[in-house]
Parts: sequence; structure tokens; C-alpha cells
Amino acid sequence: MKSIASTVSAFVFSLAVLLPAVASADEMAMSVPPAGSAKIAAADAAIRGLWHDHIFWVRNVVVATLGKHPAEAKAAEAQVVANAHAIADSIKPFYGDAAGEALFPLLAGHYGAIKSYLTATAAGDKKGQDKATDDLMANADKLATFLSGANPNLPKDAVLGMLQAHGGHHIAQIQELKAGQYDAEAKNWADMEEHMNMIADALTGAIAKQFPDKL
Repeated sequence: MKSIASTVSAFVFSLAVLLPAVASADEMAMSVPPAGSAKIAAADAAIRGLWHDHIFWVRNVVVATLGKHPAEAKAAEAQVVANAHAIADSIKPFYGDAAGEALFPLLAGHYGAIKSYLTATAAGDKKGQDKATDDLMANADKLATFLSGANPNLPKDAVLGMLQAHGGHHIAQIQELKAGQYDAEAKNWADMEEHMNMIADALTGAIAKQFPDKL
């Protein structure tokens, strides 16, 4: 009998592969680049940049770890952490310092689960992969709850779907790089970049609706 974690892992992987074909109406509506002032456009570009930096530096950690270059992996991980702080700080002008401080550990938990999956994959540890996948899914739910609770324009189910797909992209990327499937990883990378735009656009659009006086 398959474990729950194995089933979840397969689900997350397939969700990433099928996106955006399986995207909900809410997800697709939120992924439209927000229209409005030059200030909104600038904010969206900045948030897109932060999320693109996230996948860039995580990929560097993956490559360095699989290549057994610990110093390079450590340096890349420092950038992942700095980026998580930057993403958390980006909501402070709207929701306050306390909200930004609360978001950071959730983002750290996201990366922690990815790193655990990477470590398990490098070691050929299936049980470790399953646990890391469960942790990644649990963290996605916590992040979706936090974001939807802060902004009514971010339906939890839609946000959760996007975060699950994002986690699936990381899992697929780790598997592809471990197997040397670089053509598949190149396509996955393009999908990851597009998905970062989707998440950033959703966040910017929701904030612009909630705080029209600030954006």
C-alpha cells in the first residue's frame, strides 16, 4: 500500500506538470497582471523580481548540493534566506512590521522543506523525500491561510493551489537535476518563471485592491 506521503508527492508533481491546464478560475483571474497606475506596475515588477530571485537561488543550492560543493551551496543558501527576508519585508508597508515578521518563518519553512527534499534525494532516501513532501504541503497550507487571512482578495483555495504547484516545480526540478534530465529541467524552469509571475501578479493585484490609497 502506498503511503500518504507517496500519494501526496505524486499529486504535487503532477499538479506542477499540468499547470496551468488545471488552474482554477480564481487562480487564472488572480494571475492577470494588475492594471492601474505606474506605481502598481512598479510594485508588480519588484514583487516579480523577488519571487524570481527565490527560484534562482534555490536552484543554485540544488546544483551545488548535488555537485557536492558545500561552500557554494552555503553561499547560495545565504541568498535564499536574504531573499525570504526581502519578501517578508515587502508586505510591511501595507500590513505592518509584525505581519512581515510573521511571514518570514513561513517562507523559511517553505525553503526548509525543499532543502530536506533535496538532502533526501541526494542520499536516495525515499522516506526522507516523503516526509519533506508532507512538510512542504503543510507549509503551503499555512502560507495560504496567512495570506488569505491578511487579504480578502486572496481566496485560500486558489492561493493553496498556486503554492502546491510551486512546491511541485521544486520537487520536479530536484528530480530532473539529480537524473541529469536537463531538457526537462529547462522546460520546468520556464514554467517556474511563468508561475512566479502568476504568484507575484496575484499578490500585487490583491494588495492594490485592498489598499487603493497606497498603490
